[in-house]
Amino acid sequence: MEMVNITIDGQKVAVPKTSTVLDAALSLGIKVPTLCYHPELRVEGACRVCMVEVEGARSLVASCVYPVNEGMVVRTNTAAVREARKTVVELLLANHPTDCLSCQRNLNCELQTIAADVGVREIRFDGEKKNYPLDAKNPSLVRDQSKCILCGRCIRACSERQGVHVYSFANRGFNTTVVPAFDLGLDEVSCTYCGQCAAVCPTGAIVEKDDTEAVWAAINDSSKHVIVQTAPAVRVALGEALGLANGSIVTGKMVASLKRLGFDKVFDTNFSADLTIWEEGSELIDRLTNGGKLPMITSCSPGWVNYIELKYPDLLDHLSTAKSPQQMFGALAKTYYAEKVGIDPKDIVSVSIMPCTAKKAEAARPEMNSSGYQDVDYVLTTRELGRMIREAGITFNNLPETEFDAPLGVGSGAGVIFGATGGVMEAALRTVAKMVSGKELDNIEFEAVRGMNGIKEASVPLKEGLTAKVAIAHTLANARVILEKIRAGEADYHFIEIMACPGGCSGGGGQPIITSAEHRQKRIDAIYECDKCSELRKSHDNPAVKELYDTYLGKPLGEKSHHLLHTHYHPQKKC
Repeated sequence: MEMVNITIDGQKVAVPKTSTVLDAALSLGIKVPTLCYHPELRVEGACRVCMVEVEGARSLVASCVYPVNEGMVVRTNTAAVREARKTVVELLLANHPTDCLSCQRNLNCELQTIAADVGVREIRFDGEKKNYPLDAKNPSLVRDQSKCILCGRCIRACSERQGVHVYSFANRGFNTTVVPAFDLGLDEVSCTYCGQCAAVCPTGAIVEKDDTEAVWAAINDSSKHVIVQTAPAVRVALGEALGLANGSIVTGKMVASLKRLGFDKVFDTNFSADLTIWEEGSELIDRLTNGGKLPMITSCSPGWVNYIELKYPDLLDHLSTAKSPQQMFGALAKTYYAEKVGIDPKDIVSVSIMPCTAKKAEAARPEMNSSGYQDVDYVLTTRELGRMIREAGITFNNLPETEFDAPLGVGSGAGVIFGATGGVMEAALRTVAKMVSGKELDNIEFEAVRGMNGIKEASVPLKEGLTAKVAIAHTLANARVILEKIRAGEADYHFIEIMACPGGCSGGGGQPIITSAEHRQKRIDAIYECDKCSELRKSHDNPAVKELYDTYLGKPLGEKSHHLLHTHYHPQKKC
């Protein structure tokens, strides 16, 4: 790689010729403030907060887009630079709402942080305030255009990362906005509710719909039995929302905090993840042996399910009919569990803690009521749970390690790796290999399906004479590549896992906000560490699931299982 030599604030450094000034500064540990810049998205140079002086340039330059060249001399901390940055931020604040103390992003807002960092102590400009109606008619996300700073991150995340293209700039000058097509609400356009726009938004312009007040009300209602399930990826991210290191495994403290909040029972979505493998694995074998539609594609990720319903409805027969672990759990909570503990299901409030904003929309789907009630009543993101714990005054790091409640709290390592891209595939292979061969695998770790490549392919021997061809994709832009191959008849796979978000659930739209792939990777590493430390590592070894089949469901793909654990997906027609 060709290198160039430059000097930044008196420090000499050699950097790749393709670098920007910002890249070079970061390599030296020099912090340059940014707003429109995001390390995983195309650079835009829109906000001008990252301005620096380059010797010989006529004016200050935006470091995020300015290329380096041999012998360049850069200064990032002159009086002119500091004043320019401060002025840009003051101009942004001049027409920005001043409700910081009640904003969902308070103390976690990049504009707020940068204003403090550049020394804004007063706002010298009195600008006209923008006043737009809230876009809040969908179950998952709330858009407040009054807080938008026109950084364009949501546009780029939705188009580059997801390939959905919901957002674009509209109008000109002061009236410029970021809107879906025809200025419609997210409920009226082809939004998958994945929440990646909220994950990259630097302010409170796009946030998850907050359901914490409804959950508090349920907990405080003595006539209700309030239970909660926690998704695999939450245990490796919740700590970040409470001041712990990135990728901290906080399973036991998470359970303890939920009990302190007042939930009557704390269960593990790993239980129903294991159940998903029994059902989905059996479905795959049935399709392989009886001429069913192949390749079969996982249906655990609701953002992905929304995407295929919206964009590729002709391929819906490829989706597994198995519900997601969240919805399997919800159906069993108000049937199997209700019968087991002798509680009327109308008095059970079922809450889930998910890394995903699309899970809110999934729970609200009208077909998700096979218990006779809405199977999952409320979905909270990891961020919402973090806020509830802080609101309750719980000192999280001092909590004792506490176990999940039985029977719906028993899960395997195979269930926990659902939280990483490739995890559902690996969990399925561990069990399907046993189902078709009758023998346990010597090595249950499938390295070929792990990793952060956008699309992965592997051939996995299940038994003599039978090799499964599999593929894994994460982000909807990569899902599109796979779907186009299926349409073209070029996908000779048997089984495909697709997750809507980068890294799978670990990078879900409801997780604590991160700004780099390295942070996401630490969560994924923690997921696999949880698997390694598990007593049970295969879904078919889960004794609680075995008891469920023996005493209640009968068998995978049986009549009762089909009623409670399977569903059908349908085309969505939106703008």
